[in-house]
Amino acid sequence: MKRRVVILTEIIAPYRIPVFNALARHPEIDLRVIFLAETDPSIRQWKIYAEEIQFAYEILPSWRKRIGKYHLLLNQKVAAALRKAAPHAIVCGGYNYVASWQALRWARRRHIPFLLWCESTANDRRAGHRMTESLKKSFFDKCDGSIVPGSSAREYVQQMGVPSDAIYEAPNAVDNQLFADRAEYARHNSESVRIRLNLPARYFLFAGRLVKSKGVLELWEAYGSLNENLRSRIGLVFAGDGPLRSQLESMARTISPGSLTFPGFVHRDELANYYALADCLVFPTHSDPWGLVVNEAMACGLPVICGQAAGCAADLVKANGRTVDPRNIDELAQAMEEVATDATLRLNMSGESLRIIRSYSPEVCADGIAEGVLKCVSAAHRPVPRVLSSPRAASKSAGAFD
Repeated sequence: MKRRVVILTEIIAPYRIPVFNALARHPEIDLRVIFLAETDPSIRQWKIYAEEIQFAYEILPSWRKRIGKYHLLLNQKVAAALRKAAPHAIVCGGYNYVASWQALRWARRRHIPFLLWCESTANDRRAGHRMTESLKKSFFDKCDGSIVPGSSAREYVQQMGVPSDAIYEAPNAVDNQLFADRAEYARHNSESVRIRLNLPARYFLFAGRLVKSKGVLELWEAYGSLNENLRSRIGLVFAGDGPLRSQLESMARTISPGSLTFPGFVHRDELANYYALADCLVFPTHSDPWGLVVNEAMACGLPVICGQAAGCAADLVKANGRTVDPRNIDELAQAMEEVATDATLRLNMSGESLRIIRSYSPEVCADGIAEGVLKCVSAAHRPVPRVLSSPRAASKSAGAFD
């Protein structure tokens, strides 16, 4: 018998579509995804690949208001959507929406297993705020289990009081094959791709939002501190957009020799070209729940230099790269120089990236989610032994199970 599962999540993120497609194909899962909104255009420019969706879904009516760095998202018809779906279990992708709390309350009233899909880590810069942690702890306490992407998130939810046997690992994943195929095409057509995208012959690549928390200012400084001979041979490409773009472009003019390129936001289908022709991905984030650009780069066979605070660092960055303290400019620059000047090292790291990322596929992620759901549903339907009133009867009952 298939179990009906609802995943409640914020928006249609392109990197989640392959995971949800894989989960919908699972022989024991009947999946429905409820999105709180189609997208968030105020901070994301993602294309919505609706033609790739192979699972049942619904987008709730919503109202969004951004107040400084915080945003409020309110939804209508949460309970109606859940009643229509009639789930055996709910997986909720976050605690910080009103709809999340509504769904939690709805599930508890009906004794339906409710799992929190949590990517937070102890290094998350949002952690540590008393009110935030209090709300999060209250949410965790009411859940039947947690789904986590890796070891850093597992450690965090254990600190929040979730028992080890109620934590299920679903490794974060992207469509590895899509990125690998597009990277192979780009390498076979490297000259024309470089000309079309105006890329240097060699370059370090950053991919992500151009904001302070991603370490882009430290990356600019580390690149500028490399010796002139190396800078004349390898550039730096910032593939992304954000509030620091104009500042970085102005600062770039102070570095000579050197080449800094700002192509702006790059959609998924084009991004593999940038990964394919780079020497190395540099992702010096100060705080990131995971960092899926690392998955994407590894699927394209890139070495990785990653900020140690990234949620993915402990699981993905091993012999295929270096983890660094991004605020330590010397350490970051040293890692960049080491990778840039050693072709054999880059080749070995490339092979390691391809080997490691095979275990981080949409199918593996989907299997982890399914495992958590099925175990929680099974536990919820397990018969509870009847409480006997007399000590004599209780003694007989105990003997019967010996």
